[in-house]
Amino acid sequence: MTFSRRTLLSTLAATPFVTLASRSAFAAYPDRPIRLIVPFAPGGNADLVGRLLSEGMTPSLGQSMVVENRGGAGGSLGAAVVATAAPDGYTLLIGSNGPLTVNPFMQAKLSYDPLKDFAAVGLANLAPHAIVVNPAVPAKTVAELVELSKKEPINIATSGHGSAGHMTLVRFMTATGAKLTHVPYKGGSTPVPDTLAGVVQGLMTEMSTALPHHKAGKLRILAVASAARPVLAPEVPTMREAGLKDFLAASYVGLLAPAKTPPDVLALLEKALVKALAAKTVQDRFLATGAELVAEPLQTSKGFADYIKGEFDRTAEAAKAAGLKPE
Repeated sequence: MTFSRRTLLSTLAATPFVTLASRSAFAAYPDRPIRLIVPFAPGGNADLVGRLLSEGMTPSLGQSMVVENRGGAGGSLGAAVVATAAPDGYTLLIGSNGPLTVNPFMQAKLSYDPLKDFAAVGLANLAPHAIVVNPAVPAKTVAELVELSKKEPINIATSGHGSAGHMTLVRFMTATGAKLTHVPYKGGSTPVPDTLAGVVQGLMTEMSTALPHHKAGKLRILAVASAARPVLAPEVPTMREAGLKDFLAASYVGLLAPAKTPPDVLALLEKALVKALAAKTVQDRFLATGAELVAEPLQTSKGFADYIKGEFDRTAEAAKAAGLKPE
């Protein structure tokens, strides 16, 4: 068989494009491990969620997700790593209240914009906040606590000045008119033993933190800021049932990528996330901690982005009411 000069040149000219097309097909995302930045030390709720997602999403993606703890500055350091990473889907963030919707109102020199520098993938976990008191406090309902606070001093602790719990406490006081004195601690663990000991009379904390002490009769949960009563403590009413219309508050954890990550990459990550969250083993782990399962619409990129914006606005209002200013 003979080839004309024109045919030969056409064949050679087409070769690079064929090669490039083959390379493109073989380089489909993801073709290497994915970094999953948890902006806190190991052991907390964000770390737990990150590791469960790493295990649950790996089979769908066909590549491992390597958890990397980058704690510091209330989650801002780790968040900044992802905000400035290449938008290629290989560096992702386990994002939560602190770096996304609290630190902007507490840290004057935040190096990223939580509403502009990230692309939401989906919400994964909700740990509802609850108002809790020492059993020595005579109030057994939210209404009784509010009335008691107007007659005598009531101290309510949180994990810190400007923390997610503090923001929820401010919203609670605004909604109920309760005259509560805020006692900020440095971290989430110290307020619990002090409330157990009666050093402070109550605290605003995550349901998961209060649940075991409530079950043991050592603390009393007056109400939880979730959409429904907790599965593991159905006797606890919601804030809505206690008369606080549309009062929802939680420590949330979700998955994000750098802004400008390609839509097809986000769609693939979203699909893998939704599948991981549907696994009974993951749901059972979340429920065992007192968490609330996330509704499917919030597991999507749009749903989580809208959720973050709503939390940002609510925190802005609470920060203004509390007189907080970035430092």
